[in-house]
Amino acid sequence: MAVCARLCGVGPARGCRRRGAQREQRQEGPADSEPDTDSEEERIEGARLGQGEAPAPGPAARAPLSLLELPPELLVQIFGSLPGTDLPSLARVCSTFRRILRTDTIWRRRCREEYGVCENLRKLEITGVSCRDVYAKLLHRYRHILGLWQPDIGPYGGLLNVVVDGLFIIGWMYLPPHDPHVDDPMRFKPLFRIHLMERKSATVECMYGHKGPHNGHIQIVKKDEFSTKCNQTDHHRMSGGRQEEFRTWLREEWGRTLEDIFHEHMQELILMKFIYTSQYDNCLTYRRIYLPPSNADDLLKPGLFKGTYGSHGLEIVMLSFHGKKAKGTKITGDPNIPAGQQTVEIDLAHPIQLPDIENLCNFNELSRIVLEVQEQVRREQQEEEEGQDEEEGGSRQGDSQQVEQPVQRDDAGAEGTEAAGVAAAQESALTSQPFVLPVGVISRNEDYPRTCRMCFYGTGLIAGHGFTSPERTPGIFILFDDDRFGFIWLELKSFSLYSRIKVSFQNAEAPSREAFDEMLKNIQSMTT
Repeated sequence: MAVCARLCGVGPARGCRRRGAQREQRQEGPADSEPDTDSEEERIEGARLGQGEAPAPGPAARAPLSLLELPPELLVQIFGSLPGTDLPSLARVCSTFRRILRTDTIWRRRCREEYGVCENLRKLEITGVSCRDVYAKLLHRYRHILGLWQPDIGPYGGLLNVVVDGLFIIGWMYLPPHDPHVDDPMRFKPLFRIHLMERKSATVECMYGHKGPHNGHIQIVKKDEFSTKCNQTDHHRMSGGRQEEFRTWLREEWGRTLEDIFHEHMQELILMKFIYTSQYDNCLTYRRIYLPPSNADDLLKPGLFKGTYGSHGLEIVMLSFHGKKAKGTKITGDPNIPAGQQTVEIDLAHPIQLPDIENLCNFNELSRIVLEVQEQVRREQQEEEEGQDEEEGGSRQGDSQQVEQPVQRDDAGAEGTEAAGVAAAQESALTSQPFVLPVGVISRNEDYPRTCRMCFYGTGLIAGHGFTSPERTPGIFILFDDDRFGFIWLELKSFSLYSRIKVSFQNAEAPSREAFDEMLKNIQSMTT
């Protein structure tokens, strides 16, 4: 404090009482005037330049030696440019700073610059709520829940985006478009909202159901996990009972009635999902997810995609790149392959050259090509494992250098072959080639692209109901354009089409590559 006192000119030796009285007289104007208005800028400029008069020579012309000698209007500008988290410490320096920091102009600027609040916060004054209250009791308090989250709803998962929306913090649940329209925009509905109606504390409201906002609760478990609870679940019930609730849910979830769905197995899956998800009554636990980091040499921009999954409808998948591999991780899932599991893996080191359009229609011909690549991959993995065993054995015998040299030459040769293959695939991508699904391959969406850029060998995860007997089976990844790709599941004779989710999500970037990889492990462990 002694250092702060010397810096700021606090103490009887510097006559702070006299200056304090002068400052109080200058502060009698409106406390919440905007710092960036013309009139205030003129006052600041006038104070700094002596209202246009040349400074007199001698001691009166010296530059200010402390912050307290600056005009209050200029201090408002300076304090308003600091992070809001630093201002409480600044208020403890002296009573003058504490008085200036009560100015709403400072906190209005922090709300705008840190959280994007552009609304006129002055209208809150009639309720007795200051901009400082909005910052401290709403925005700063709940800052840890802003961003993307995955709810723990068994195998189904989900995608929640928590944002500052005006004077509210709202949790929006993002839903894929109705099956099978994969290119349509995402749908979303509010699950909860937080706002400041009185000065004491923020109010949490549940938005689930069709009877409007009602009392809710949010508990921040830790930095990357929080939970919601509805305190009035009777607002979720409908007068027509469960039948009316199911019909309403079906129209919202699938855009149709049960009579429109003729496939009996699909009807069972839909009914199962309704029974399972409705039991939570918006009492959920959420875990943070990050958008995948990108590199300049990625095959396409990573991110979130909507994909077709047969009778399960559309699901959300996150595409990320990991060296020579690309992975598709489910953000939403189903009873066979739950959310969090890696649905597809693409081997970027093994491009596939499609046959001409006539032979491409022959499923057996395409299957033969893919299985040949699968065998090649198996041999390369076996050789790599044998090389590692020889390297370990040579190290134990003390002759590691002689053993390591041929292994390094083999790896270099393999890497050169892989690089040449990828380069050839990228060259062929400059000219699109015709594409058609082989006869017998089932697709939920017949409106798939008829040209593609390149293809790669990959594997897809399949399993029985309840994620029983999971196994990775061969397939082919097809890149159509910057926003769409597909995957042919050879064993299932099925085709999935994926389309990019074109939404700009805020507060969703991973702090590091390691943090993103750790997040993938965490969401996968939830369903393993």
